[in-house]
Amino acid sequence: MIDKLRKESELVNLFCNLAQIPSPSRSEQKVIEWICRYCAENNLDCELDDYKNIYIKIPATDETKNPILLSSHLDVVGDDSPVEIYLDGDLIRAKGRTLGADDKAGVANALYFAKELSKDKELKHGGLEVHFTRDEEDGMSGIKNTDFSKLNSKYVLVLDSDALGQCLTSGASYIVADLKVKAPKGGHSGNDIADTTRENASKLIADIISDMPQGVFYSDEEGRVVTSCNIGGIISGDVNVTNVINTDAHATYSIRSSDMEKEQELMGLMQGVVDNFNSEYEGIANAEIKFTQKMPMFEENKDHFMPELFEKACYETGIKCEIGSFHAGAETHIYANETNALGERFSPYLIGLATVCNMHSSNEYVDYKTMLKGQELLKTLFLLYNN
Repeated sequence: MIDKLRKESELVNLFCNLAQIPSPSRSEQKVIEWICRYCAENNLDCELDDYKNIYIKIPATDETKNPILLSSHLDVVGDDSPVEIYLDGDLIRAKGRTLGADDKAGVANALYFAKELSKDKELKHGGLEVHFTRDEEDGMSGIKNTDFSKLNSKYVLVLDSDALGQCLTSGASYIVADLKVKAPKGGHSGNDIADTTRENASKLIADIISDMPQGVFYSDEEGRVVTSCNIGGIISGDVNVTNVINTDAHATYSIRSSDMEKEQELMGLMQGVVDNFNSEYEGIANAEIKFTQKMPMFEENKDHFMPELFEKACYETGIKCEIGSFHAGAETHIYANETNALGERFSPYLIGLATVCNMHSSNEYVDYKTMLKGQELLKTLFLLYNN
């Protein structure tokens, strides 16, 4: 059945070709080579940067209009074992492993659209830029090594959302907080237990944690999470050793926020808990907390042009539109804090052109009909953008 569908739909066939090429993070060379051959066969201008990210450009047919950028990532969660795809009703799945529709569905939609646009000599447009990155899933090293001087677009559609019709306009930062406690005297749990200057670091860090925020710190009027704090793990002592007054303890937290003011408020509160502890246990124990940004914040853009255009495109194509935010990270976060070749700050949006479910699992699948509908949505949006 999948072979019949592939013959009927060039887009589906393109997606299947891409999905069948294993491309775990930082091992994307085979899919990079395949795309470069595809571009050569279809007369698409394609080049690589030093990190092997891909840049494809369709020249403008009307220099008075502005280009737009489509961005997707090439890597998938999984290994380099064979990918055997099959059709289950309207769903494309892979046997015994992740399908890789995250983000091969985005890559396929962008690549197919670029090929079709390159053949259209009548449409007046400001040009199209397509950027495919490596290693989004593991460390975002691809987008972090992007040569932004190669990109002229202001508006960026990151085709990596998991539901058709989504346009996500902000996303949370990711900050790791390291909390460490030292109670240097230590001692024996029998001989030294009555010495009030010998505090146990395991007990002390538990006291601090009980005063720290946990869970949702702030949500908006619609109940969407804006800022949160979550404890990751605690290390102290040895569960098999009970006769030691522990001297060291360590806990980690993740902080996520799409509001800078609330993020600062949360970190200030956590620092205050530590400061109060140090004041109470001065000369006996000491705590410190260190905040390290792993991903910058993707704050909502005051420019509503693209979301409004997207909503109109959804209406014209009969697709349910969802404009919102997400409490996680994506390549939008990097774009939002960078500028293009013209020195303009990028305006990125996380866009859904297919419905992908159970991502990163062996039960991952994509509804191929939503992918076809997503291509229709992309074409409509591009026409409206260039109207």
